[in-house]
Amino acid sequence: MAIPSFVDRVTLRVQGGNGGHGCASVHREKFKPLGGPDGGNGGDGGSIVLRVDPNLTTLVEFHRQSVRRATNGQPGRGDHQAGSRGEDVVLSVPDGTVVTDADSGTVLADLTGAGAELVVAAGGKGGLGNAALASSSRKAPGFALLGEEGEELLIALELKVVADVGLVGYPSAGKSSLVAAISRARPKIADYPFTTLIPNLGVVVAGETTFTVADVPGLIEGASEGRGLGFDFLRHIERCAALVHVIDTATYLPGRDPLSDLDVIEAELAAHGGLEDRPRLVALNKADVPDAAELAEIVHADVAARGWPVFVVSTKSGQGLNELIFAMAELVSARRAAQPAAEPARIVLRPGPARGTGPEFTIDRQGDGDGGFVWRVKGSKPERWVRQTDFGNPEAVGYLADRLNRIGIENKLLDLGARAGDAVAIGGEDAVVFDFAPQVDVGAEILSRRGEDQRLEEDRPAAQRRRSKDADYHARREAREAGGWDEDPGA
Repeated sequence: MAIPSFVDRVTLRVQGGNGGHGCASVHREKFKPLGGPDGGNGGDGGSIVLRVDPNLTTLVEFHRQSVRRATNGQPGRGDHQAGSRGEDVVLSVPDGTVVTDADSGTVLADLTGAGAELVVAAGGKGGLGNAALASSSRKAPGFALLGEEGEELLIALELKVVADVGLVGYPSAGKSSLVAAISRARPKIADYPFTTLIPNLGVVVAGETTFTVADVPGLIEGASEGRGLGFDFLRHIERCAALVHVIDTATYLPGRDPLSDLDVIEAELAAHGGLEDRPRLVALNKADVPDAAELAEIVHADVAARGWPVFVVSTKSGQGLNELIFAMAELVSARRAAQPAAEPARIVLRPGPARGTGPEFTIDRQGDGDGGFVWRVKGSKPERWVRQTDFGNPEAVGYLADRLNRIGIENKLLDLGARAGDAVAIGGEDAVVFDFAPQVDVGAEILSRRGEDQRLEEDRPAAQRRRSKDADYHARREAREAGGWDEDPGA
């Protein structure tokens, strides 16, 4: 199957890399088998980044490969060794690419300007190792946090050509010939309709003004409803500062004349919408043909009566082209002067929830009450903490409970009327469900005193244990000599 050379709409699945898991490790060396936690953090996953490349004019590369994934972060290791970060995947897109969430239809970004970027699928954060989790109250954590999964998204990329002036008109009206005559562009030109299958861009210099001209493939009546090629390419003139009607005054097709052609094209532009405020110029083309020149003189006054400047031109002889070029430049300059100064290209990030502007979590009650309620907890923090938890490690589960209680989830549940045994679900469809057990000491301290690891006692060298016993013996001896030691308290 042949792959087209010009593609201006694609659907792309992007996935950021997963974060590496943190490491739960204890430093060990000769005569020091338990020297404290030294597990390193996991590396962050790579992200998918879209970046504007002004040298590109098509999205054909994404047509060939519609799934892109970034690499995962590496897990942490002992001896405080952090895992390496996954590499970002930078996808080059043409200037004027609109990025949309294909599932919701939400526009994520309009990428214009060389170097503009969008992090469209962020990599997952790496999990913390037990060295990073250690604190004054938890000196030797026996667990680490898991890395988070990278974002996965189905996006639609749509190219809207960035040009200052758009040329519109019927097929074979001479739009491609006009681009070739006023710029260095060399589009395909032939004497049959729909020769142009893709928009052509040309750079035009008029005095001190430099601007771009786009040749939009031929419009016909009903183009806005899908007839011909105009429906596919009308969006390429949405960014244009001005429009130029290129009218064929030498056509011999029945039912065609310059005024009716102008009315049809204007009707299609109106049906497409959003172009009413663009200034227009009219170029009555092919004046090198004697009959066409005579017809152009006849309709000149009727076209001018619509309030648009009219130019009689010939792309073969060059008649009227200089005047038309400077008229285009004047419109472009006026549009640029009316717009604010362009900001330098910058990284555009997909907005997330604002921090500090609302509650950290919400709780909704579900169920009829006969078999107990299900309390659904939602919030970026608790949901992220659940994803970071290794539920095969009881100490890690206790740490999660401590974190949830610290932000007030248990107290809020009690205020809402939750009872012991009610199911508490954290998250959406893939929620983790707990049985509610209020006012129960949970957390790492259920395994031992908070912040202590039983291995600290089990793995202490014998010499340290002997020193502890000797200290106890001397303390008892000193108390006995002072008369404060009762050998048999029950006697």
